[in-house]
Amino acid sequence: MCHRNDSRNLPALIRSTLRPSSSGRPPARRRPMAAVLSFRPAAVGGPVRHRTNSSRRSPTRLAAELRETPSASVKTEDEERLGEGTAVSPPPGFKPPQPKRFSARPDKIVDVLSASLALPFRLGTGAFALGYSASFVSEGEIPPSVYSTFKIAGLKLKETSKLGPRPEMPIEIYEFEREIVSVLDLDVLYYPCPRNGLTYRPKVIQMGGKSQFPYMVDPNTGVAMYESDDIINYLVGKYGDGTRPFMLSLGLLTGSSYTPSKAPPKPLELWAYEASPFCKIVREVMVEMELPHLLHSTARGSPNRQKLFERVGHFQVPYLEDPNTGVKMFESAEIIDYLKTTYMLPASGPLGIEQGTYPLCTTGP
Repeated sequence: MCHRNDSRNLPALIRSTLRPSSSGRPPARRRPMAAVLSFRPAAVGGPVRHRTNSSRRSPTRLAAELRETPSASVKTEDEERLGEGTAVSPPPGFKPPQPKRFSARPDKIVDVLSASLALPFRLGTGAFALGYSASFVSEGEIPPSVYSTFKIAGLKLKETSKLGPRPEMPIEIYEFEREIVSVLDLDVLYYPCPRNGLTYRPKVIQMGGKSQFPYMVDPNTGVAMYESDDIINYLVGKYGDGTRPFMLSLGLLTGSSYTPSKAPPKPLELWAYEASPFCKIVREVMVEMELPHLLHSTARGSPNRQKLFERVGHFQVPYLEDPNTGVKMFESAEIIDYLKTTYMLPASGPLGIEQGTYPLCTTGP
């Protein structure tokens, strides 16, 4: 449904940026997304298509524009509204919590259980990196400095994967495409686009010409595109082995509502993977608050597990690093509390926009 908006009281700059699409098409149907867990997924018929954006701008220039901060193209009123450039500091007296494995704070148990419901429908996709394999080896073959999930009877679990070429720079995605990112073990810079969001949805319109999501730009190649299937096909062709999980287009994919928040000067960094319900509830809050973040995928078999192990002395996710405040922390419930306390704005901002109530006309989810 296309929601019309009385924008007479909005500044002219924002009003012109948020013009409804002129395509006249109804919103794209929200296609369910899921996948079959497959160590060697079945190939999809036909070659992988590498489709560039139809904009008149060159791919190189387009990729450069995407790497700009939002304030580079939407200034003044938007900067003030989003808190761009304002000092960011952790809550007074804040101390990161001690990590606790496989435990949920009582007030988050329902959220964690709800986040777990989609996993069976996706048949584990996002839990394992491409080409995942596991075997038990002698405890002496894996030194203490190397990550291993557990040991039993003098044996340790050794997990490996067979990944494709690694991109030099993180892939940049506006909105979702999460499972395939975990499967391919890609680092991705996410620009969340929740429903009614005012920060990155206008940016997508500016770059691609329409309000449709997801939208991807690969700064390594200059390729930019819409459409979930095209993005997935491109990523598995460029950074995988050319195949994709057989049922990746099945399952539910939900959108989030916008919560007004301050824009962090630098993107946050999150170590996580989509199959973990503890990671999922943190990601959903970051999407609602439009917090750009660099996701380090840590599915089983991912080399990033060893990197995090070396970084903090053990492996546990989600793990958040905020370069704006210096905070580094585990524990999903406490991470959510930290994000809301540090970045959330009052329910009504200087433009009189209530949380999650500002309607936009879009052609996508």
